[in-house]
Amino acid sequence: MGQGRTPGAMRGVVLPGDRTVAFVERPLRDPGPGEVLLAVEASGICGSDIRAIYRGHTGEGAEAYRGVIAGHEPAGRVAAVGPGCARLRPGDRVAVYHIAGCGVCADCRRGYMINCAAPGRAAYGWQRDGGHAPYLLADERTCVPLPATATAVDGALVACGFGTAHEALGRAGVSGRDRLFVVGLGPVGLAAAMLGRAMGAGPVVGADVSPERRALARRLGLVDVAVDVAAGPDRALEAVLDATSGVGCEVAVDCSGSGAGQLLAVRATRVWGRCVFVGEGGRATLDVSPQVIHRQITLIGSWVTSLPNMELLVERLDRWRVHPEAIVTHRFPLAAAADAYRVADEGRAGKVVLLPGLP
Repeated sequence: MGQGRTPGAMRGVVLPGDRTVAFVERPLRDPGPGEVLLAVEASGICGSDIRAIYRGHTGEGAEAYRGVIAGHEPAGRVAAVGPGCARLRPGDRVAVYHIAGCGVCADCRRGYMINCAAPGRAAYGWQRDGGHAPYLLADERTCVPLPATATAVDGALVACGFGTAHEALGRAGVSGRDRLFVVGLGPVGLAAAMLGRAMGAGPVVGADVSPERRALARRLGLVDVAVDVAAGPDRALEAVLDATSGVGCEVAVDCSGSGAGQLLAVRATRVWGRCVFVGEGGRATLDVSPQVIHRQITLIGSWVTSLPNMELLVERLDRWRVHPEAIVTHRFPLAAAADAYRVADEGRAGKVVLLPGLP
């Protein structure tokens, strides 16, 4: 028997599709070998939850939803530990890397469990129960301890949203030498702008179709220029060039997941620059020779992050005194999950989180 006490049952959120939210009762077992039971303190709603589960079960492969308790962005406090746990004890506060891979393939050994192709690979909230519930059974190896300076909401935003942005910026080698262009100012785009500033990039130019999201980015001081993409791609590009002495940005990151946004990111990347595609979805048609080859652009695809880089991000957030929670605009108790998903689906908010501890 592990250390700590396990409750008998709990009520959690599932996503039947067709923009609906439902609640289920699930039993809770004691944590098994290498597992910990977390009392969930915060659980984020991700754009992929909206795109591939909430609107309709369109996901396949890694995005195949199996009717489990939703939520792949949890953070909480360890309530009990199972046999063989070596690092964590009851009371420890942790964020969770949201995929449990096989642990032995080349990608898992590098920490990129997102790329694990083994049949048993399971993402929290997709193939195994996630964080939209008061408790979560997690593999100890997927848990990252949080420093005292981090809030539970900070922790919930680390793995997927901020981890994805941090990975993309790291792959592009962002530093103080770079001007940064972020296309799509949803939660991942806001994270990219916030972390890009912390890494020294500037000016930071952001673009979005939503006036609310552009206003939020300006209010938080994350962008120097906020471009209205709805004005058309040529006008948007002109605004980026105006902000960068006519040359474009050394680094562009597309977080929009739209073909138009991806193409704008490429066009706004300066000669010899780096462009990273992060946003899921979209189809972009590039005129490869003049737009990529002749301009010597490096195109990078970046998918989520690794466990070691998530740990590095937590360390850096503490050192930089950066709080991901700043981009949260809406907090809901678990009972109001339907309202939370509706707000997230509207595409005008910053980050939306559920707080299972709220009444």
